[in-house]
Amino acid sequence: MRLLLIGAPGAGKGTQAERLAVRFGIAHISSGDLLRQHVREQTSLGQRVRRYVDAGDLVPDALVMDMLRKPVLAAASGYVLDGFPRTVEQAKASYAVVRTLGAEVQAAIHLDVPREELIRRLLARGRGAEDARAVVEHRLQVFQEMTLPLLEYYAGREWMFTVDGGRPADAVHADIAQRIERMAALTTSP
Repeated sequence: MRLLLIGAPGAGKGTQAERLAVRFGIAHISSGDLLRQHVREQTSLGQRVRRYVDAGDLVPDALVMDMLRKPVLAAASGYVLDGFPRTVEQAKASYAVVRTLGAEVQAAIHLDVPREELIRRLLARGRGAEDARAVVEHRLQVFQEMTLPLLEYYAGREWMFTVDGGRPADAVHADIAQRIERMAALTTSP
């Protein structure tokens, strides 16, 4: 099972990805966590991406794809991607690579959360410069312009659905899991 979570910063992608990974026995691959790890460890990649992360801008496609290639290919039992792709261009480029390997996304899940709730969540978690009010506002604007078009892209290709991500995490997880189980039953029935 290969899943993709789409949602604005603060929508709960990380929380839901962790729960889905445990429930379905698949790998949780978070581009944000991997980027923050590279920045924290001051790797050569981390040094190159730090200014993008601190400003709330998207990290260039080539850097993110290089970082994610190995974890995606290593996830033999499946994966849940959290935070990538962030643009239609990234989705197209990654599809060209993973399709030939049989590792393409099978379902895209959109976590829809009202903007006011996203701002509240992001300011409350306080990760530093990444969650300062001006950066939060910028990140949400970037999501609106660059990432939201992914919904149309995936709606025309993979199994895609939207859930109300503003509800408690348990309710969101139950909704997602029920839909994925239904999808799995449909794809395996004769």
